[in-house]
Amino acid sequence: MKIYRARNFTADRAWGAQDIASMNGITTRLHWTDQPYKWHINDGEEVFAVLDGEVDMHYRQQGEEQVVRLQTGDVFYASVGTEHVAHPVGEARILVIEAEGSV
Repeated sequence: MKIYRARNFTADRAWGAQDIASMNGITTRLHWTDQPYKWHINDGEEVFAVLDGEVDMHYRQQGEEQVVRLQTGDVFYASVGTEHVAHPVGEARILVIEAEGSV
C-alpha cells in the first residue's frame, strides 16, 4: 500500500513521472509538467485526469484541431487513433492510464 500526494509531486524535467501501478499491461503514472508534450497517437486508449492545475488539450477530430481546457478533476479519454497534445497552463499534475510502453 502506498499513498501519493499529487499536489506535492514534482519532477526534475517536464513530463517526469512517478510509476504508480502496472496491471495486466496497463500502466498508471503520475506526471508533473510545466511544458507542452508533443502531438502523438497512443498505441491504445488513454485516460488523462488532471489532478492539479489546468491543461489545454488539443486534439484533432475529422482533421480539425479542437482545444478544450481541462481543470482539476477533469478527465480526457483518448480513444484509439485520437491525435492529441497536452499544453499545461503553468504547472500541472496529471494521472495517465494507458497501455504499457505507449507514447
